[in-house]
Amino acid sequence: MTGAFFGAAVIAYPLVRRLGRNGFFFLALVPFAALIFSLAQVPDIFGSAGSPLVESMNWLPALGLEGIFRLDELSWIMSLLVTGVGALVFVYCARYFPPDEPGLARFAAVFMAFAGMMYGLVVADELLMLYLFWEGTTVFSYLLIGHSQSRRRSRQAALQALIVTTAGGLAMLVGMILLMAATGTGQISTLMERASLGLDTGPVIVTAVILILVGAVSKSALIPFHFWLPGAMAAPTPVSAYLHAAAMVKAGIYLILRLAPGYHALPGWSETLLTLGLLTMFIGGWQALKQTDLKLLLAFGTVSQLGFLTTMASFGTPDITKAALAMLIAHALFKACLFLCVGIIDHRAGTRDLTKLSGGWKAFPVVAVCATIAAASMSGLPPLLGFVAKEAVYSTLLASGDKASIIALIGVMIGSMLTVAYSARFVWGAFSSKAGVDDIARRDEKITLIISPVMLTVLTVALGPAAGLIDGYFGAWTSTLPVIDPGDGDYHLALWHGLEPALALSAITIAVGLGLFFLRDSFAKVQSTLPSGLDFHDLYSKLISWMERLALWVTSRTQRGSLPFYQSVIYLVLVAGIGLAVISNDTWNIDFKLFDTPLDFIIAAVLIIVAVAATRAKKRFTAVVVTGISGYAMVAYFAFVGAPDLALTQVLVETITIVVFVLVLRRLPARIGQSTGRFTPAWRAIIGAAVGVTMMVVVLIAAGVRISDPVSVDFGQLAYELGHGKNIVNVTLVDIRVWDTLGEISVLVAAGTGIAGLIFVRGREGHLHRFVSRRDGTELQGRVRFQPVAEEIGNFHASQREDVTQRRVSWLIAGRTLAPRNRSIILEVTARLVFHAVLIFSLYLLFAGHNEPGGGFAGGLVAGLALVVRYLAGGKFELAEAARFTPSGMLGTGMIMAVLTGVSGWIWGDTVFKSVYLEGDIPVLGHLSFGTSTFFDIGVYLIVVGLMLDILRSLGAEVDLHQERDEMVLTNRLNQSYNLSENFSAEAEHDAVSSILDRVNHLDVDNGAEGGRL
Repeated sequence: MTGAFFGAAVIAYPLVRRLGRNGFFFLALVPFAALIFSLAQVPDIFGSAGSPLVESMNWLPALGLEGIFRLDELSWIMSLLVTGVGALVFVYCARYFPPDEPGLARFAAVFMAFAGMMYGLVVADELLMLYLFWEGTTVFSYLLIGHSQSRRRSRQAALQALIVTTAGGLAMLVGMILLMAATGTGQISTLMERASLGLDTGPVIVTAVILILVGAVSKSALIPFHFWLPGAMAAPTPVSAYLHAAAMVKAGIYLILRLAPGYHALPGWSETLLTLGLLTMFIGGWQALKQTDLKLLLAFGTVSQLGFLTTMASFGTPDITKAALAMLIAHALFKACLFLCVGIIDHRAGTRDLTKLSGGWKAFPVVAVCATIAAASMSGLPPLLGFVAKEAVYSTLLASGDKASIIALIGVMIGSMLTVAYSARFVWGAFSSKAGVDDIARRDEKITLIISPVMLTVLTVALGPAAGLIDGYFGAWTSTLPVIDPGDGDYHLALWHGLEPALALSAITIAVGLGLFFLRDSFAKVQSTLPSGLDFHDLYSKLISWMERLALWVTSRTQRGSLPFYQSVIYLVLVAGIGLAVISNDTWNIDFKLFDTPLDFIIAAVLIIVAVAATRAKKRFTAVVVTGISGYAMVAYFAFVGAPDLALTQVLVETITIVVFVLVLRRLPARIGQSTGRFTPAWRAIIGAAVGVTMMVVVLIAAGVRISDPVSVDFGQLAYELGHGKNIVNVTLVDIRVWDTLGEISVLVAAGTGIAGLIFVRGREGHLHRFVSRRDGTELQGRVRFQPVAEEIGNFHASQREDVTQRRVSWLIAGRTLAPRNRSIILEVTARLVFHAVLIFSLYLLFAGHNEPGGGFAGGLVAGLALVVRYLAGGKFELAEAARFTPSGMLGTGMIMAVLTGVSGWIWGDTVFKSVYLEGDIPVLGHLSFGTSTFFDIGVYLIVVGLMLDILRSLGAEVDLHQERDEMVLTNRLNQSYNLSENFSAEAEHDAVSSILDRVNHLDVDNGAEGGRL
């Protein structure tokens, strides 16, 4: 079912774009279907011979990592919250948001993806898999909290929640890795079995578990991390109802419940969780009584209840855990209902300030009834589910009778008194009539908006008397927990247990809580006179401010704007660090061999010559060309040693690199500046020599100290027998080590995005402008009004301009948009002749690469070179004609294909990225073998082409526009300086501009100065 959520997230965006907010009704079917699925598993999980539903996939078999999903009694209970409340919240969204809500489609997709992450989290039975879903909820909650991007408060709250929960998640990751290393397994159910047998103890286990608890505490907003939850109330109300009442903040509670049976007896477990839980419960309740914003009141109440749940979940014993589960369900129902009701109140009244709300009972009676019942359940009033859960808590803590239970009982009672007080304050503030405040106008309530809180209220009311029905489901889980005291495990949930001490404690709690409410004015004065204590939000703000100042201080002393300084520091650290390792090395088993073939001397001589020449070059273009020769020398070396695939890739990469350098050099002075800094040429030579000697020694040592056979010795056999290919390099990239390739193409996507982000400041896409041919043979420019560059800078009179609408046959459709001095007929003719042939050759390399030199990467580079030729021949308009697709579309499509290939391997096989091959004899073509890894290679091809287009579009077409604007500005300044008359000839003006531009391009500018200034 996890995949269904993510599949729905993919279609959510176009669905809501098409249907508007009504699309939420269809999206609600996904969590509802997951709810039905969970309910359908009841006979298998809770039957007499019931067993958990387990599914697994080979995630990384070589590392022993599996993706294991387990639906047992506890995860089944949590899945009901995630799916049931989720379905109701999606229905609520369909009428909560206005029809013209900005970014609603994006919100729908992110919300559905979050639900999928939360569902995956509760069914994951492997630590690292759980962590992936855990951090997924963090990322998507960040996007949901920051939904209102134009509001600074929303952005700050989202970033605060992201930083706090991510910091805790990183600590948890370290703990998980320690636990896996110490126990030899990452399967949670196996870990609990080992812990129940007393196999896992010791300092490493204790440290690992405490680190995991840091993640749980930060996610469930316990002190000192509790401040992020009230701040997150800047999110839309459906987000608050789902993430911060029923789902995300419950993740930490769920993890504690999951680990408590095995680790509750470890040193530090009970002390840590009891202290944090009770303090959080008290501080949350205390702060809730100060709030006038209904949503903030509920937020601090949620903090208090999370402390309550943490306290109960930490015990890990059958009866107390059953009480904790009852409170978990009750809290999700009443708190989600209250948040949804607040959203309706805010819509109707336009405010959440309880001092400005009056007459709510008359204005929205259905909402008032629902919210009052939910608040009563939160207070623990009979006959609601909250009362049953509170009775269970008091009874089980009293029955336990140990020191920790008594402390927890006292703390829970004090916190529950505050809960009753702020619950009453909520009902009074939201619905009572107040003197001097105008009553809210009565409006009809839409059934589609109130159906969700009504359903939650019905469940809250019905499950109180029906507590005995759900007791069996909770008992199925708690019966598997270790029994410490005789009789533990005998408690049963029920609405009425007779006259018992727990009932008296409940009465005292309610009475004191109501007393605090009725004496609210006096109590508020007491609160104002007491010190506020530590403001953790202020501490967080100061910590972030201190880190920013530290970053500025470090940056100001290291980022000095001098590239030679940066390089020198990097090289000196490299020499010092690796040099110390080399000196301390005592296994110098160097097997020195001067050469393999005499041809090595030729290549070495070329490399030495070009290296020296590069250091002596005075012009940038010369340095680029000379450096490129070293790359082509390596092409020859690869060819000599029998690596044609590497040689092909190297020659393509080197060619592309030179093109990119040339594109960048257009905006730099032609000559290399002379440094005036501390690092003189002599120092540079010393540092360079030291780096060269160090790396040479490292290579010699590394080649001689190998004690085991490399893994690559079997790649030839694996490539031929399992990968069905003769090209070991390509099969390795798309099959044997496909995970590495996936990471590398992700870097390419990031690189393309980064390049565009640096050049296009205002927008990611930066549209390329095209010519569109008419049927009658004339040409018109598409998208925007077209003017030739010459006209833009005023080089030609109107009578001299080339008529772009006349009928002419052109080698390249956009060739005539270039200024005459920038045109090359030979290049235009060549581009037209070879472009399509080169593209076909790139496709040949793509599909032939499995057995011959080539592959997706090489094919993509060849296609990129074809685009380069078109651009160089015809400029930015020709590039738009050659590539009528967006780079982001190519990058995204390629990445999706690569990922789907991996997912499909798991679907049709049992391992992610497992390849399937179809073989057969085809007439004419002969014997063919087609593997699914080809689709991954196609994804690589598309990503490389998209990257090349992004480079040309950014460093080429966009830089062209920048240069044209600069020329226009320069021409205007010349006009002003020389006071050019209308009789000044276009040719003379063109010559003057060219002369000035040549002077600019040949300025000898110092590295530290601003280049290109006249």
